[in-house]
Amino acid sequence: MRDAASRAGESGFDSGASPAAIERASTTPRLMLWTLLIVYTLNFLDRQIVNILAEPIKRDLQLSDTALGLLAGPAFAVFYAVLGIPIARYADRASTNRVALISVSLALWSAMTALCGVAQNFVQLLLARIGVGVGEAGCTPSAHSLITDSVPPEKRSSAIAFFGLGVPIGSLFGLIIGGIVNDLYGWRAALFLVGTPGLLLALILPMIIREPRRTDGPVRDAAQNGPKKVELRVGEAFREVFASRAYLYIFIAASFTAFLSYGKGLWTISFFIRSHGLSTTQAGLAMAVALGIAGVIGTLLGGKMADKFGKDNKRHLLTFPAFGMAIAAPILFAGYWVDDWRIAVALLIVPTILNSAYYGPAYACVQGLVRPEARAMAASMVVFGQNLIGLGMGPLLFGMLSDALIPVAGQDSVRWVLFGAAWLGIIPAFFFWRASLRLKAELKSG
Repeated sequence: MRDAASRAGESGFDSGASPAAIERASTTPRLMLWTLLIVYTLNFLDRQIVNILAEPIKRDLQLSDTALGLLAGPAFAVFYAVLGIPIARYADRASTNRVALISVSLALWSAMTALCGVAQNFVQLLLARIGVGVGEAGCTPSAHSLITDSVPPEKRSSAIAFFGLGVPIGSLFGLIIGGIVNDLYGWRAALFLVGTPGLLLALILPMIIREPRRTDGPVRDAAQNGPKKVELRVGEAFREVFASRAYLYIFIAASFTAFLSYGKGLWTISFFIRSHGLSTTQAGLAMAVALGIAGVIGTLLGGKMADKFGKDNKRHLLTFPAFGMAIAAPILFAGYWVDDWRIAVALLIVPTILNSAYYGPAYACVQGLVRPEARAMAASMVVFGQNLIGLGMGPLLFGMLSDALIPVAGQDSVRWVLFGAAWLGIIPAFFFWRASLRLKAELKSG
């Protein structure tokens, strides 16, 4: 009978862990990655479905673009980002069961998403969105830490990119489900519908994935005789994370990427509805192609390119994201400029592929720039920046600018905002390039 190590190797994501660690982990890397992908898909489905429902919510509750941006951004992002850091510190503790933590988080954000569907006014919807943010704060850092403990460095970009497919897949399903269900039954039914599956998955998640840190019987005794990891204090963890100049550049680049991505994600849909006259179903299907499918391709491609070309030269882990984002800017501008919506959608596909390629390489580098005891903290700080700066400010600032431009641009005020957003993609491209120059010196071996 073959042992667990053989099965893990055949999974396509060899754990690279010690024999004792492999023996005590009943979940293969492949099963773990697929399960976490489903969780992360629900994470972004529940988070981003508000984008396609923005216009009907605005009409029903009589909201301004600024209020709409507040619901889509800060209402979720502030609590998500702030709570992510202490939760990550808890996840880094050797005694923490990260699978149970993810399960509880999943149940909370799913329940709050369903409650969004029964909100009767702006305040109730705002509070429910805050609840979604509180719940989702426990997912990403814990999942990245689990993946890093189960996958060797040379496959880490691809593995984290695979997990990151939850972003475009969740967004894709949100656009399709939200658009169709809204046109048939209204936006409340759509929110209630997408919140339900997560409650069911939360119940069975601990039965599917086993926490790799758990030890039993003889394996536990062997582990206790081995070297023990030293848990870092909060100040030590922060110093560990920000001692790396490459990490700082990645933090800036990822945060600004999220600022543009979340801002464009919400308002590009409104742009197609307002400037091109599409229905929510038409806009949802169009964006599912441009943002969903293209995002899947870009995320996978970014991870594969990083593992292939970064194996011999660590600098090339971030080469594709850096140059890809610079190339994407003028194409994206053209997509917002043209008047035929079909051509516009087609022009958005390539920039979406190029702008999605950073996820796996960036987060893999983040995990490799610190010791294992600070990995969840390192991931949570980038998540903090991406959500507080990106999701917290992107949709809101884009909405405020749109309101300010209405006297000049009318229905095309969102289009004008997106013109500027297209060219700002050069900024994260620059910082990813600067980070790439320091990777060879700063990346750790494990």
